[in-house]
This record gives sequence, C-alpha cells and structure tokens, in this order.
Amino acid sequence: MKLVVCSLEPWDHVWRRNQYLVDALLADDPTLEVLFVEPPADPLHALLHGRPAQRGLGLRAVPGYGGRLGVLQPTKPLPRQLGPLADAALERSVVETVRRLGWQNPVLWVNDPGWAGLVARTGWSAIYDVTDDWAVADRAPREHARLQAADAALLARCAAVVVCSPALAARKGAQRRVELIPNAVDADRYRVPRPRPDDLPRGAVALYVGTLHEDRLDVDLVLGTAARLRPSGGTLALLGPNALSPANTERLAAAPGIRLLGSRPRDAVPAYLQHAHALLVPHVTDEFTDSLDPLKLYEYLAVGRPIISTPVAGFRDLDVAAGATVAGGEAFGTAVAAVLASWRPSRVRAELPSWRDRATEMRRVLERAAGRMEVPA
Repeated sequence: MKLVVCSLEPWDHVWRRNQYLVDALLADDPTLEVLFVEPPADPLHALLHGRPAQRGLGLRAVPGYGGRLGVLQPTKPLPRQLGPLADAALERSVVETVRRLGWQNPVLWVNDPGWAGLVARTGWSAIYDVTDDWAVADRAPREHARLQAADAALLARCAAVVVCSPALAARKGAQRRVELIPNAVDADRYRVPRPRPDDLPRGAVALYVGTLHEDRLDVDLVLGTAARLRPSGGTLALLGPNALSPANTERLAAAPGIRLLGSRPRDAVPAYLQHAHALLVPHVTDEFTDSLDPLKLYEYLAVGRPIISTPVAGFRDLDVAAGATVAGGEAFGTAVAAVLASWRPSRVRAELPSWRDRATEMRRVLERAAGRMEVPA
C-alpha cells in the first residue's frame, strides 16, 4: 500500500498520534510506503511577524525506515485569505510529489481538515482521522466557516471516518458511520527507571506535559495554581512545544514559581514524568476540549504519579484508585498543593492499550478504504 498522511503536526522529535501510528504500521507491514505531509511553511506570515522568511523543506527521507517513509513540507505561496487559489497551490505540490515517487492512486489519510480539497482534486480513496474538533474551536467568523465547510466535506466524501474519543464518536456519528480508535501508549518505555533530568526544578514539582496551546491550556488557572504553591516552595513546570500567544507566554515566563522547560524528544519525556510529584491537566473545559482523547492520559497513567485535572474528557472518568483528582477553579490549585504536601506514588495501571494494537485497528480501516476488505455491517 502507498499512503499519504496529511498531518496537523510535523514529523519531529515530539511524537503525537500520527507518528506513533505510522511508525507501528511501517513496522508491521514491510511493503507499506508512506508520504507524511507536514503543515506548510508560510514565508509571508513569517515576514509579517518579524521572522525570517523560509521556504518549506520539501521532500526528504526519514532515517531508520529503509526509504519507506518520506516527509514533505510544502511552501504556502499565497495567504489563505485567497481561499481556493491558495489551497490549490498546496494540493498541486502533494500531487506532483506523488507523481515523482511513481505512485498511482495512494490511500489518503487526512488529519488536517485544511487538506479537504485534496480529496476532491485527486479522487484518491481517503479516510478522515478526527483528533480535534476544529469545527467547534473558537475562531474568527471567516476561519470558523472555512473549518466547518472542510469538516463537512470530509465527512461526506471520505471512505471512512476515524475518531479518537467517545465525544467525537457521538458528534460525528450523528452524521455518518464512524470508527472509534482512541490513543494509546507504549507503557514499557515509561516504566524503565530513568535518572532525574538536570533541568527539572529541585523540590516538589507539579508537571504539565503537552503542547502549550491557546485552545487547551487555561493560562489563568496555571498562574493561580503556581501562586498557591509558592508559600511551600513548590514549582509548576510546563514541558512541551509552545504555541501560546506572545502575551500569554510572557505572563507565564514572568510568574514566580513557573518554569517553562520547552519541548523534549519523546525518549526524554518519561524521565520528567517519573520524577514529578504530581502530573497536571489545567485545561479549559469547553466543547472543543471535550472532543479530545489526550495522549497524556495514557502517559500519565503509565508512570503512576498523582494526577490533578480539570473535568475534561478522559480524565474526568478516572477515580481515586487511579491516583486522580478532578477539580476546577480554586479547588484545582488547592488539590495540587495538597498532593505536593503529602506526596506518595500512585498505583501504576497494569494494562494500557498499545500503539501496536491501535495500528492494527487503523490498518483494517486503511485496507477497507483501499478496497482490500469488506466494510463491516
């Protein structure tokens, strides 16, 4: 099978769902070849924001896969406000790359709804993997309308729709048949003891791991929680790529008791989790976050540290036996302070789903989309 994956995230050292699934699919099928399409470079946007204008990196091979995994970063030549004209230029770059590879009629895996037009342009059999419901995210009216139209087109045109959470299964399943394939974790990687990272703050540490994102992270709650920890000397650390606005980044960086650690390669993350005293999920609670199946749910459970979360999808269903406290508002900071004051490890969850299991489920969907299997009744 030839597979084109249009991803919301790049193929980099911070692995997300797409990378884990593609890696497991390639390991299980030596005949599979994958073109992983990253978000495009945007030179004009960079210039307007005072950064150097850089073209996309184009096509390159990812080491370790015997030439079976290529990554394409296209260049966005026109602003998205131009609508179909801008999208058409990006779609042509993918079609031309597939032609250069000598592929005919690959299966298309769309994770980024911005690539909805590629389904209609190519006629390739496609699946829509919904990991975030961008159709309900808080956006400007024009952007909101564009995302809703793309989501509707993908739901209508794709051979299969995969969702990662029960909320998405209910929401998208009201419009058409969907298949629920949640996230997972390679638990053994998180349970091998690691030395304490040198840059992890000394003393009691409450840690958040994940992309710092305006649509997910409750910045005010983070600031309030850090203030609640200051009298006891506790630190709130944030580990992950920063996609926050400059204003919110500055608020966090200037606050006493908060440490912005930046992103780390996936193999370094388990050490931070193992040596934290509490693992946090200070997420906004709204319709968008209710669509998520956070990877951190599985990673946090794999290391057996106390968890404090706002009442968001996945975490709100955990119980005290799993070492979890679900709280919002001021009660969140109070719960974090209480855990740090009387810290003890939680019980490690014995069985957690693996990415290999999830890849097996995804392979069945892809094979059906390619016409190799019958669709179940």
